[in-house]
Parts: sequence; C-alpha cells; structure tokens
Amino acid sequence: MYKLAFFVPVADAETVKEAVFATGAGRIGDYEACCFQTRGTGQFRPLAGADPHIGRVGELEHVEELKVELVCEDGRIRDAVAALRTAHPYEEPAYEVWRLEDL
Repeated sequence: MYKLAFFVPVADAETVKEAVFATGAGRIGDYEACCFQTRGTGQFRPLAGADPHIGRVGELEHVEELKVELVCEDGRIRDAVAALRTAHPYEEPAYEVWRLEDL
C-alpha cells in the first residue's frame, strides 16, 4: 500500500482528484474516492524556459492550493501518478509517494 499526496490549485482540484480516483486509488475497504485535503498557499517562481499555467516567468507567484492525500494499492500507484501528471495543470506538479507498512 502507498500514500500519495499532491498539491493542486483549488480551482483544478476536483478534475485532478477524479482522474486519480479513476485509476482505483483512494479506495479503503468498501469506500472509494477517499482522501483528506488541506488548504494552504503554494509559491513558486517560473524560470526561463517555463510555460507556467499561473504567473509569469521570473515573478514570484502565490497560489491558493489544496494538499490532497490518499492511499493506493501497490498495483495501481504508477497509474495513479501518471493520471495525476496528465490531469494536473502545472508543467511540474508537486507530489509525494510513500510506501506504507501494514501493522
């Protein structure tokens, strides 16, 4: 089992979550589309060569984002990350993947 966490602009969160859930990620027992989300502010400065979805090259940008956390079975994690990267509006979405222990 894995835990997947990603950061996404609030306006794009439902689209990205649905793409990840469509891979089977976010299932816990007899429940699907399970996640926890926390609102916060992300920041970044696009460098030369970037094609930012939000902001301008060379300017520091602050964006209202959600951190979305969910679990994912071993056999689905690669598809879940691929779906996340495809659906996410950013060129370089920020995400984390951890292997979980079963105790």
